[in-house]
Amino acid sequence: MKIIGITGRSGCGKSSATKFLAAQGYPCIDADLIAREVLLPGSPCLPPLQAQFGADIVDEAGQLRRRLLADRAFATPAGTRTLTAVTQPEILARIEHRLQDAEAAGAALAFVDGAVIVGTPFESRCDGILLISAPYDTSVARICARDGIAPEMARRRLDAQTPVETLRAAARWELVNDGTEVQLQDKVSCLLRQLREGGL
Repeated sequence: MKIIGITGRSGCGKSSATKFLAAQGYPCIDADLIAREVLLPGSPCLPPLQAQFGADIVDEAGQLRRRLLADRAFATPAGTRTLTAVTQPEILARIEHRLQDAEAAGAALAFVDGAVIVGTPFESRCDGILLISAPYDTSVARICARDGIAPEMARRRLDAQTPVETLRAAARWELVNDGTEVQLQDKVSCLLRQLREGGL
């Protein structure tokens, strides 16, 4: 089974591409969703995070106080590294488990959608990386429409993410999503044909 990582910055339309692939019957694993899953009540990640960042990051009901964790973890580079060291192995293990399920079900091609694939151990697991990109101002407008925030906030969020040049350097393919959703689907369909006919 070949594994394609899908990456892109906020507002690029990455989730639209993944949704279309899933509708075509391809296994699509949402790494960003799994990253949220590993912080749910009962996760093995919570006790070591409490040991590092304080028992009060989890409330009486066992729910993580996400904002409190973020405030403490992202306050220093060392805190960010600690958060990654605790959560990343669990995230990768869960992705791997789902990939094994997809392969056991007979899939020849699987997609892993994650904003943070490039620069992590999972990058080397991919047979190729697909970058979904969009013009900067287009991304800003999409973020504003999606999240109901001001353009300044959307720009700040984008500017804090991995530069598109870094993602482009790691990608095998790039689809520029500068039109409608149907146009993006056409581009994804074209890439799928290439993958099926010529392989990787």
